Amino acid sequence: MVRLGLIVRYFIFVLIGFLGHSVTGVTLPSSPRAEKSIEQVRPSLTKTLHERGLQYGAPVFIRVFKDPGLLELWVESASKKFELFKTYDICSFSGELGPKVRQGDNQAPEGFYYVNPDRLNPWSRFHLSFNLGYPNTYDRYHGRTGDYLMIHGDCVSIGCYAMTNTYMNEIYALTAAALEQGQPFVRVHIFPFMLEQERLQTYASHEWYGFWLNLKEGYEYFNLNNVPPNVEVSNGRYVFNSAVDD
Repeated sequence: MVRLGLIVRYFIFVLIGFLGHSVTGVTLPSSPRAEKSIEQVRPSLTKTLHERGLQYGAPVFIRVFKDPGLLELWVESASKKFELFKTYDICSFSGELGPKVRQGDNQAPEGFYYVNPDRLNPWSRFHLSFNLGYPNTYDRYHGRTGDYLMIHGDCVSIGCYAMTNTYMNEIYALTAAALEQGQPFVRVHIFPFMLEQERLQTYASHEWYGFWLNLKEGYEYFNLNNVPPNVEVSNGRYVFNSAVDD
């Protein structure tokens, strides 16, 4: 009877670990694979962040640039401004410059997205992943279709942004830690390239030039303030204002 009780308690413990864990009242989906991956990188990330005057579990912000294929991970400092912590090479993404428009076009999305706890996928067949939330409000307004657009590991992609597993472990760990510590969602802003005026002007005749001009407003807001803007949609356009919800 005692042995049966121990077995029952063991399986309850495993089940709790599998379903999620909570530190600040926010329950995150979890899995043995995710826990192992996070524990592998947490000590080095904590040390490096501390050396930079930053904290593990502080709010984070992600920017993605298709060209030259980079993912930036920013961490909020004590001053409430975001500092660039690391830049990761994107292993693979499909399609060309320009947004995803329809299911099956093999395009990776561009625009303003976010990741909340429900969008973490520690059971992903692509190592670890999180859902970008495509189509967002803007995409739906314009009739765009598609689903399950992710940032994930395993270095292969059809419409997603794929990272090496080593990089994904760090990106996932920092995102999960921020959400666990109370950040309601992590903003992910995705651009075709760095939207500086000189570079953008070379695409003045491109079909997505007008769309990119709209994205540039959000890009410049962050560059000016080192705080990502709150993003809304009005009359089919992205509009930006002070982020007060983090």
